[in-house]
Amino acid sequence: MADIIIKNAYVLTMDPETGDIGNGVVVIEDGMIKEVGRSTDSTADKVIDAGGCVVMPGLINTHCHAGMTLFRGYADDMPLKEWLEDRIWPAEAKLTDDDIHIGSLLACLEMIRSGTTAFADMYLRMDMVAQAVEGSGMRAALSYGMLDFGNREKADAELKEGTRFVREWNGKADGRITTMYGPHAPNTCSRDFLIRVKEQAVRDNVKIHIHVLETEAELNYMKENFGMCSIHFLKDIGFWGQDILAAHCVWLSDGDIKILADMGVNISHNPVSNMKLASGIAPVSKLLASGANVSLGTDGCASNNNLDMFEEMKTAALLQKVSNMDPTVLPARKVLEMATVNGAKALGIKSGVLKEGYNADIIIVDLRKPHLTPVYDVASQLVYAASGKDVRTTIIAGKVLMEDTRVICLDEQSILEKVMQASRNLLARINS
Repeated sequence: MADIIIKNAYVLTMDPETGDIGNGVVVIEDGMIKEVGRSTDSTADKVIDAGGCVVMPGLINTHCHAGMTLFRGYADDMPLKEWLEDRIWPAEAKLTDDDIHIGSLLACLEMIRSGTTAFADMYLRMDMVAQAVEGSGMRAALSYGMLDFGNREKADAELKEGTRFVREWNGKADGRITTMYGPHAPNTCSRDFLIRVKEQAVRDNVKIHIHVLETEAELNYMKENFGMCSIHFLKDIGFWGQDILAAHCVWLSDGDIKILADMGVNISHNPVSNMKLASGIAPVSKLLASGANVSLGTDGCASNNNLDMFEEMKTAALLQKVSNMDPTVLPARKVLEMATVNGAKALGIKSGVLKEGYNADIIIVDLRKPHLTPVYDVASQLVYAASGKDVRTTIIAGKVLMEDTRVICLDEQSILEKVMQASRNLLARINS
């Protein structure tokens, strides 16, 4: 007997072989998808009638800083350098373990509510983030954010902590948690440190998560100090490969794009954050045309200010259209691939598609709403009209975490109350 059968749904499989199924069923057993089709002979302990809804793969957020939910709205409307150096970094120095834990629980709660089933996170005190992920039921690829600014003693300590975290948490929570190394960026990490990180990641057989060419300032810094941009600098030290998840990648030349595509680098596009901080517009259409794997991320709540991947999909599509002055660029189906199929590839997880043998990471989106009526094209409706608030049910690893908009895996009210208290205490410490 199966665990769950979802029936009477429009099934958006994201599988090109199967295509969409206008009125189909999805069968879940032991955390995996057992069947996807028009009917089934299976029976299940739980049957979900999804009439009037879309059943689709959960969205995958490939660049996030979960603990930064505590800084939502804290330092808005500032240039990135001042935002980071004058506000965020000093405030982060005042964070406690409890702050990171409750902030990460809030992020998990927000993502579960808005249809994200897996995310990649880079931050500090990552044990607290991992504990939040473990308790929430979410799936995540976690990395401790490391930077050394050329200080060898700091580099040694950062790599030691990064290695400890990778080895302690990889594969935990029944495999829902994987780990990565997280060197912050080429302009905050020394050449020697980046080489050491790459070597350690290869030894531990895990991926690397890094910020790359988020700003023109980084581009100029790298050219002034190394005579080349970040892409060529990292190529020169043998850093690039299919094991790299590079966030932002805004300031790319055509030659840079070719390098990233040829080396199989995974790219996380963060349009809302890039727009808010005026970092620039990533050449996503060129990257996709080159064959590069481009996924979507929200970045942290201090620079977004939410974790709604539906909003991110719409923004990504519209931004590419206006920047290229071409309304056909980045159509709805392609941006859905970025948020599902491409995200799963970037994280190295068997999700992002509704297909037998894949993780049962599934969301149900309710189309029976005024702003989603009428429906001519489901993919377009999801990208251009829907929001995270339209997610009705969220299932991760075959477990129902939210049903009929009620989160059942976390105590929502308790989390909200604790976050409000934590934010008040944090502000007092910052101002003291």
